Amino acid sequence: MRIVTIGDNCMDVYQASGKAYPGGNPVNVAVYLTELGAQTAYIGWVGTDMYGEIMIRAIKDKGVDTSRISKKAGKTAVTQVEMIGNDRKFGDYDEGVMAQFSLTPEEISFAGNYQLVHSGIWGHADKYFAAFKEKGLVTSFDFSDQLGDELVQTLTPHVDYPFFSYTRDDDYIRRLLTEVKQRGSQIAVATLGENGSLAYDGERFYTCGVGKVNVADTMGAGDSFIAGFIHGRLNGLRVEACLEQGASTAAKTIGYFGAW
Repeated sequence: MRIVTIGDNCMDVYQASGKAYPGGNPVNVAVYLTELGAQTAYIGWVGTDMYGEIMIRAIKDKGVDTSRISKKAGKTAVTQVEMIGNDRKFGDYDEGVMAQFSLTPEEISFAGNYQLVHSGIWGHADKYFAAFKEKGLVTSFDFSDQLGDELVQTLTPHVDYPFFSYTRDDDYIRRLLTEVKQRGSQIAVATLGENGSLAYDGERFYTCGVGKVNVADTMGAGDSFIAGFIHGRLNGLRVEACLEQGASTAAKTIGYFGAW
């Protein structure tokens, strides 16, 4: 199983403690997939600051191929995080060098050697997904909670597994998943926080709850769900089993501070 993730990375800085943890959706998904046994690579930019070195070293130590991470003059992206109980609230986000992120022809070719490519709404990689599909790659994309973004309409024809973050199973999210599926996706998925998850494959809706776990920090829960679901699909699991695997990997993530 060979998966490449592309786009945003950031250091999550917890305001209360001052501690910083590497993160960003594509980075997190690559790390979690590696833990599940996949061969992964990450393509992105970091700055020439201390955080850039920390980011590269941390990702590499997790077993992800970092050979296509580029250092650019400037700052590594930083997200300020505030803990409210055991839930995290995102504050200011400084995109740093990732604001100008793009792929070279060589990097696009490199990505074409993989089975699946994943990115997210803030990764600046959406414009390459039509080319990835033409190369025959399976594609997945995290739209996060940006359900009204224009990309939900324009990009989903090129995304096999689109993921959305929402709050509950209602008519609105079911209608959205149905529309996304009709544009060409294979399976449209929504994570619903404490209300579990929901998926639509064009024939029926599938639901999955969440187990009781001790929550230390919800950072990375959605990303680990995505990794578990993708891993299940590439292993040929049924939709129900993929949702269950996503829930299982997310449950592990919320048991500690930071994404990983």
